[in-house]
Amino acid sequence: MLDDRKAAILSAIVAEYIDTAQPVGSSHVVSAPGVDVSSATVRNEMGSLEDEGFLYQPHTSAGRVPTEKGYRQFVDGLAEPAALARRDSQQVSDFFAQTHDHLEGLLAQTSSLLSSLTDCAALVVGPEIDDEKVLSTQIVRLASTTALVVVVLSGGAIDKRSAEIPAHVTDDEIAEAGVLLEQATLGRVRTTLSEVVPVAEQRSPGVMAVLDACVSVLAEVGVDRTRVFVEGASRVATAFDAVATVSEVLVILEKQLVVVTLLRDLLDRGLNVAIGSENGVEPLAECSLVVAPYGPEGSSIGTIGVLGPTRMNYPHALAAVALVSNTLGHALTEEGIAEVS
Repeated sequence: MLDDRKAAILSAIVAEYIDTAQPVGSSHVVSAPGVDVSSATVRNEMGSLEDEGFLYQPHTSAGRVPTEKGYRQFVDGLAEPAALARRDSQQVSDFFAQTHDHLEGLLAQTSSLLSSLTDCAALVVGPEIDDEKVLSTQIVRLASTTALVVVVLSGGAIDKRSAEIPAHVTDDEIAEAGVLLEQATLGRVRTTLSEVVPVAEQRSPGVMAVLDACVSVLAEVGVDRTRVFVEGASRVATAFDAVATVSEVLVILEKQLVVVTLLRDLLDRGLNVAIGSENGVEPLAECSLVVAPYGPEGSSIGTIGVLGPTRMNYPHALAAVALVSNTLGHALTEEGIAEVS
């Protein structure tokens, strides 16, 4: 535990670094709330905080920068989540008052809202889908050797998967395969798509080749039982100078299973903020996550969160995630769209 003065100095340094992204010197800390000591005393305390692992000095003549331990102390020291600015709170209120969409649409738009509020990447994990039914299935040729399988589900989701097909297959054969696939999948429950057997009798080699390819990707649709909505990935990319770091972060955000597992793991560990290496995913070692569950009437059917650099504005991110989570839960209750069928 830090004494009150060290805690105040650390808090001032973290807040200044979040705002400027520049090492913080003693002159920026002296007048901070709760400090009220001389520059010399501040410098001595900063040295002690560095020795204790809360700060580090990137260069001999530079100021100090918070470490993961410093950020953790800062976050744990926040007494209450900060209140969002009135303008932001009104934006959240207006959004949910005006948005009356099916579950998928609501969650997708919520990710956009959260990203704009925090200037971070927003992650929204939907509920697991067990019993959605197939309304239609189509096969669309994209290129000579690539087809797109489009599956429309009863909950409003549209799942698109690419399949590799032989170049010699004709458009007529693709159309015939599409009719057969639609007949085999119409009304099926999503989770049984891996069991689809489209035809009982042999068709032309081209038709059979297209069907085999498309049935294979249908299995992926059946296994993928959780929807993930990511918005604002480019906002995170601008926070890092190293191209390699940007690339690694963007790759992780494209991996749906990793995102779902990561957010659920944090909540299972009792964390609503994971800083740097705490998130357990090496490519995100320079990032932090703020997460919260959401659901109607206080239940938990999914997770929302924001991902940004470790110098993210934690008070603001915590307030935004908490408000959006609570308001989304109320919206689901009032609209009665939380039930997935």
